[in-house]
Amino acid sequence: MLKSLNIENIAIIEKASAEFTAGLNILTGETGAGKSILIDSINAVTGEKTSRELIRTGEDAAQVSAFFENISDEIKLKLSESGLPCEEDGTLLLYRKIFRDGKNLCRINGAPVTVSMLKSIGMGLINIHGQRDSQALLDSERHIEFLDGFGGFGKEKQDYLDAFLRMQEIKSEIRSLNLDEAYKIRQTELLTHQIKELENAEITVGEKAALNRKKNILNNSQKLTTALRGALEALSGNDEISGAYSLINSASSLISSVSSLAKGLDSLTEQLGNANSYVDDCVRLIDDVLRQLEGIDGDIDSIEIRLDTLYKLSKKYGETEEEMLSFLENAKAELESIVTSDERLNELNTEFAEILKSCREKAQKLSSKRKKAAEKMASAVKYELSFLDMPSCVFKVSITEAELSETGADAVEFLISANPGEEPKPLNKVASGGELSRIMLAMKNVLNKEGGVDTLIFDEIDTGVSGSAARRIAVKLSEVSEHSQILCITHLAQIAAFADSHKFLYKEVAGGKTYTRIRELASSDREKELARMTYGSAAEEIHIESARQMIASANAEKTKK
Repeated sequence: MLKSLNIENIAIIEKASAEFTAGLNILTGETGAGKSILIDSINAVTGEKTSRELIRTGEDAAQVSAFFENISDEIKLKLSESGLPCEEDGTLLLYRKIFRDGKNLCRINGAPVTVSMLKSIGMGLINIHGQRDSQALLDSERHIEFLDGFGGFGKEKQDYLDAFLRMQEIKSEIRSLNLDEAYKIRQTELLTHQIKELENAEITVGEKAALNRKKNILNNSQKLTTALRGALEALSGNDEISGAYSLINSASSLISSVSSLAKGLDSLTEQLGNANSYVDDCVRLIDDVLRQLEGIDGDIDSIEIRLDTLYKLSKKYGETEEEMLSFLENAKAELESIVTSDERLNELNTEFAEILKSCREKAQKLSSKRKKAAEKMASAVKYELSFLDMPSCVFKVSITEAELSETGADAVEFLISANPGEEPKPLNKVASGGELSRIMLAMKNVLNKEGGVDTLIFDEIDTGVSGSAARRIAVKLSEVSEHSQILCITHLAQIAAFADSHKFLYKEVAGGKTYTRIRELASSDREKELARMTYGSAAEEIHIESARQMIASANAEKTKK
């Protein structure tokens, strides 16, 4: 469950912390006090998509951290499979920092993660229900998700989906092979020409670079030869001049003859000997290069012709030799696929028939399971709705046959009749806002009993509800909070009266800036807040007494469980 939440620089919240308990946590406050910002912060730290506009004005970044206790074994397993640290005491810390330049810094138990990894873990920890979720009930295409969530058909759905996706791959390949004959002939001629041109060129990797080096040497061979021979004469000498080698030898002999007459001359003689050795090395190197130059055959014209050929081919098939050779291999493969397309088409048609049969069988098994689950779900939701002050409501899960798709071969739609004698009709035709809120609460309770998340958050579940229906919702929330922690934002005192923990959000203005504060309410403060919620800011003692009785009645209801 969510134990604590720390927020910095989110909208009008400069810095705020909140501690939560097991059971029903109620959050109230005037409109605009920042209750929705609390939900935005929780969304952010659990990896949901967020906007840099959420960052407080004048700040460069915002951050949220959420601390959880007693995480489920499923979350522990997911952490382990993702290579993330898992604390032995079952605690978990999520952290997200949002920068104004759009970057994010996310951590799980101190380990850096991506936003998607944060969301993967977060969605198993918290489920947030807001007014938009009620609207999701109006989208019949989403109803199959609710039914499958109730039925828990994970393995069967994945088996079917694997088969369906393979069928789509085969269908796509068949479509690509079903080329018209005129196109096949044109493509075959083009590929044959391309292959012949590239094969005749006998391209080798590195050839262009080698030719350019050879061309450069041939273009500069006279200059190179003249320079190297001049250097060789300077080192070795000729009939007219003494080279460096001879001059160094003479210097060495002269110094050697007088080395005993002055200190240090012995080492100088040794150094001159080393110099002569270096000269020898240089002479041998120059000789080697000159011999290489004499051994280079070929002429500039033939090299230019070859380079021109490679250049023209590179314009068609790829800049480098590797790219041209890769084009050749791909062309051969494509030609082969066209030549053997009829044979491959027959193979694919056979495989398609088999996978289509498999898909239909798997879809039928999934459909059978859905029909059984639909009866149980309809009964469970009907029971919940009856408690939520909709005793005459008829709730039905309609399943009709549909074309094969990623979800199977079923079209699922929820039907409802809120009044006796009326035929069940689609939700989007008959359900009011208050009814949608109660239907969603009923479904959340049913789905969570089938193995949901540890923390449920309800953002104004009381929309369009009042009177006895409001109290029924409060009782149901209290009941659900026995097996799941609940955070509920409400404007109804009837619901707030059932709080196990009641937090009040309010705004303060200081230094020309607005700040949101969060305060835990004690018993007397709760009475005043419930009176305010019911009678407004001008609530009197009689109204506070009414709120006191409301809380006492809620406490009595809770003790019955």
